[in-house]
Amino acid sequence: MKVRVRIAPSPTGFLHIGTARTALFNYLFAKKNNGQFILRIEDTDLERSDKKFEKDVIESLHWLGLDWDEGPINIAAEGQLLANQYKGDFGPYRQSERLDIYEKYLKQLLDKGNAYYCYCSKEELEEERQAMLSQGLAPRYSRHCLNNPPKNREPQLIRFKMPERRVSFKDMIRGEISFDTAMMGDIAIAKNTRTPLYNFAVAIDDQEMQITHVIRGEDHIANTPKQILLSEAFGFNKLHYAHLPLILDPDRSKMSKRFSATTIEEYKRQGHLPEAVINFLSLLGWHPQDNQEIFSLEQLIQAMDLSRVQKAGAVFNADKLAWINAQYVKKLSDEKILQKLNWEISDKNLKIIKLFKDRAQTINQFADLSLFFFQLPDYDAQILGWKDMAKEKIIKSLQAVYKLIEENKEKDIPEIAEKRGRGEIFWPLRASLSGQKESPGPLEIIDALGKEESLRRIQIAINKLQ
Repeated sequence: MKVRVRIAPSPTGFLHIGTARTALFNYLFAKKNNGQFILRIEDTDLERSDKKFEKDVIESLHWLGLDWDEGPINIAAEGQLLANQYKGDFGPYRQSERLDIYEKYLKQLLDKGNAYYCYCSKEELEEERQAMLSQGLAPRYSRHCLNNPPKNREPQLIRFKMPERRVSFKDMIRGEISFDTAMMGDIAIAKNTRTPLYNFAVAIDDQEMQITHVIRGEDHIANTPKQILLSEAFGFNKLHYAHLPLILDPDRSKMSKRFSATTIEEYKRQGHLPEAVINFLSLLGWHPQDNQEIFSLEQLIQAMDLSRVQKAGAVFNADKLAWINAQYVKKLSDEKILQKLNWEISDKNLKIIKLFKDRAQTINQFADLSLFFFQLPDYDAQILGWKDMAKEKIIKSLQAVYKLIEENKEKDIPEIAEKRGRGEIFWPLRASLSGQKESPGPLEIIDALGKEESLRRIQIAINKLQ
């Protein structure tokens, strides 16, 4: 069969870095195997789902360059996504628009006796759970409503009658995995025939959309036997599974906002480049055959091999992302950087970009690092002195440089610096021009600022010292 994979985010928040990594691995696997990459929106959680999050998911995947072969079309009208706009033959691709499909399959299970209504309240289920725990038993539903369905009560759930046996599958990353379903009990698969729950909807959608390979995070391993048994109850095709390692914080805990941003939107806002984010995500849990670290998307497609995905958690290294992003920034033309900053393409701005191209790790850092070019900060006069220079000596140094610039002889500044001492000339000059302890060299700053602004700033420094 033709390879068909899917990414199925829930629009209950902005696109998480982990979901983006999963989307990338699905995309690479599909392209490597001449297959199809499908986007499915799992929005059956009506209370938490929000169209603004769906919009973010679609726009973030598109920004990353992970365009899907089937799914919602990336069209927005007045900030809202248009409903029923799809590409592909297996839609609709939003679960909220597939309720008739789920109802049909739920009724089949109920009619065959493979599912039944559960009337137990949350309080009754919790009481039963606590009783089993107190006896040292694994908590599982007692099948009370299957064997003795109460009368004159409204059903609360629909449960799947789980076959009690071992379920095994060969994970493409982790090898053979086996579960004893007797420990699980009869799982809830729907609130009613029009409100399916996660495992049921996923099993139906994967079959209806002819998915062949399910590549997702390891936190879904426990869901796999449930989905396999549901599929077997309908006689569905068998799927191939691959469970990626979780992304961890540096302390090896589950990734959180304590250490770094967790959504694609945040990295986009910080000025990271999509190519760099893709490159970084590919290295979270996967190792190429050699020591190569910089990959284009095409190179990743050729190099990707799920057998080289690690089983252990992938530690998120923000410094590594910054380094990778810096490599991509350096490859950009100066004009392209100005466009991304929404700056005018001018001689001054081009000179500024050149000064910081080897220092900026994100696009936004160009703006941060170069702020003093547009507005001289109100600095302390103490930063003007090189080591223990006396105030009078600093003033004389600045006055000498001022005169050279005024006479258009700034090319002679290095000559007097060699005579008087580079620190005594260049340090006060650089600090007066930038108002900072650290900045590019003073001659480069003068070139970008121009004569009049350079003289004005040197005079401000002299006035601060007098």
